[in-house]
Amino acid sequence: MSSSPGSPPGPPGASADDPAGSTPSDAAGPPPAGPPPAGWPPAGWPGGPAQYGPAGPGQYGPAGPGQYGPGGPATHGPGAPYGPPPRRGLFGIEPSPPPPRPFRGLLAFLVVEIVFLGSSFLLALGLGEVDSAQEVLLAIVVPTILAALTCVVWTRVFGSGPVADLGLRFRWEDVGIGLLIGVAGLFVTIPAALAYLYLVGPDLTTSVGVAFEGIRTTWPVALAVMVGVVVVAPVCEEIVYRGLLWNAIAHWVGNRWVVFVLTTAVFALAHLEFLRAPLLFVVALPLGVARLLTGRVTAGIVAHAVNNFLPGLALALMLVGAFPAV
Repeated sequence: MSSSPGSPPGPPGASADDPAGSTPSDAAGPPPAGPPPAGWPPAGWPGGPAQYGPAGPGQYGPAGPGQYGPGGPATHGPGAPYGPPPRRGLFGIEPSPPPPRPFRGLLAFLVVEIVFLGSSFLLALGLGEVDSAQEVLLAIVVPTILAALTCVVWTRVFGSGPVADLGLRFRWEDVGIGLLIGVAGLFVTIPAALAYLYLVGPDLTTSVGVAFEGIRTTWPVALAVMVGVVVVAPVCEEIVYRGLLWNAIAHWVGNRWVVFVLTTAVFALAHLEFLRAPLLFVVALPLGVARLLTGRVTAGIVAHAVNNFLPGLALALMLVGAFPAV
């Protein structure tokens, strides 16, 4: 029934029996074409007055449940009209999906470790007695980069690619999450390091610190060493441990918290610094949390870089003689 002259227009489908009109999903036909009349739609209309367009004349714009979206009925998820909304992780984060198919990840991790140890051995033979910061940097960085590249090549040849198999997917939100977790993790790792140093004593030294002990160099080389510690090592190690190894274990173990503990333990032991292994386990906990929350390695890389920043800076200062050796 049409409204009487001089009365304000009602919603589509309004009648004497139903003055409020039906909702768009119950209306007999589509909304009237053209721009809405003044004062239309009234307050309280589903979706609010701003939802009358922009999808086109006479259509309802981006909409909620049961409303018309751009070009047709709105959906909660891709291909599922009126279905449940997409699942979100903790703090509204949407973790990446697991690998679509097995990529022989445990075998790949074994190959990666062989590449790392083999290249380290060959470099040690080729360099002989290392007495410069450049040579030490090469001996540390080259095997680490080769290990990460082996992960990427393996997933391209035998798997679904590094995005699916390694979680190597960049999102800007991961940068903020990684910074937050990395800084928060310092409030755990720094006290743990001080307590562990008190218990173990001066024998608690890093293999990197021992390798550079007694060496002095110029600022450019010292900064290159710092980049290796703060950038190269986090990127490569996260690809290997929170990327390849994480998804390899996740293929066999359904509980992601078990995957978190196992990869953290392997990370601590794989440094071959058994005196520091308990401390490395604690240091790696925030890195695993970043991977656990996001399902990607980007956040873990950022958190790892935050964790390595102070040791990298101290090492650079030590190499130029501005900081005492520890």
